[in-house]
Amino acid sequence: MRILFKTSYFEDIRLFQHGGQRFWYGLLVAAVLIAPLVLAEFYVGELTQVIILAIAGVGLMLLIGYTGLVSLGHGAFMAVGAYTNTYLITNGVPFLAALPAAGLAALLAGVIIAVPANRMSGIYLAIATLAFSQIVEQLIIRWEPVTRGFQGMPVPAPDLLGYKLTHGWQLYYLSLTMLMLVVLAAINLVRSPTGRALVAIRDSEISAQSLGVHLFRYKTAIFALSAAVTGLAGALIAHRMRFISPDAFNFLLSVQLLLMVVVGGLGSIHGAILGAIFVGGLPQVIALMRDHLPTAVARTPGLEPALFGLVLVLIVLFEPLGLYGRWLKIKAYFDFFPLYRRATFKRQRAYLKTERVR
Repeated sequence: MRILFKTSYFEDIRLFQHGGQRFWYGLLVAAVLIAPLVLAEFYVGELTQVIILAIAGVGLMLLIGYTGLVSLGHGAFMAVGAYTNTYLITNGVPFLAALPAAGLAALLAGVIIAVPANRMSGIYLAIATLAFSQIVEQLIIRWEPVTRGFQGMPVPAPDLLGYKLTHGWQLYYLSLTMLMLVVLAAINLVRSPTGRALVAIRDSEISAQSLGVHLFRYKTAIFALSAAVTGLAGALIAHRMRFISPDAFNFLLSVQLLLMVVVGGLGSIHGAILGAIFVGGLPQVIALMRDHLPTAVARTPGLEPALFGLVLVLIVLFEPLGLYGRWLKIKAYFDFFPLYRRATFKRQRAYLKTERVR
């Protein structure tokens, strides 16, 4: 059992709590850095896909996991980022300018939906974001002079200071660098007073407002920030696919992003990354299973969405804390053995007095 003796308030907000974390996270960083050197090109591409999904998952986690605002339309923000980045690069804008512009375009789209969405909550907010995603999809289809509609758009290779990134391992390192920056920024955000205000909004809006938290300002800001991060992921995934069309950013993509944060574990940056690994790896597992399943089952259309839905239901019923929550339980079991009790993680429903006025 590891016991931490804290002698300063700064020890509560430092990035690594002890030397063990430095060692294991350092080992993880070394592993992902050398992965392209030992893996085949196909697996490097799949890891790139997981990394890009993790970037989008971190953005959505800030909105759902830390603020409690449900979104079923984050696939639309990925589409905004992908098409903005592709259009600018096609017209001669450097990649280093097109990538931030894609995030900015998604941020503006997030503000547009956040202003009216501030009046909604729960299922009504989810429906509003779903409607927004459908509007964006129709806009992409019908704005043919810019998006080329159903014909789609080829995505040029990113040009980094005159050096074209045409190989898969180059995009891998670019995406990995972006993920590290996004994760570091997200960790510092949730440890800041702003992050504490977001958690207060998630737990009880009435209590947060009574403590001076400006609900409209914080909700709009986090919606815009979440959309911007997702837009950056959209720009990167466009380079991963090398060709974009409206079908690539349909409702299923938004469901996959939501599945990531729920399966990974709400309220945790680790959960967003674990969820991305799960969502990115599940299609490959299904592809391997098709060879061993009965023909009638293997050729069933819609097998992947059905499994996504089944996994989501099972996680909600039997593991509400997600994959990261299960990992915490495993660590706690070995830390407190033989004194570990199942009731340690038992969820208890409690209401604040301020919520009884609803």
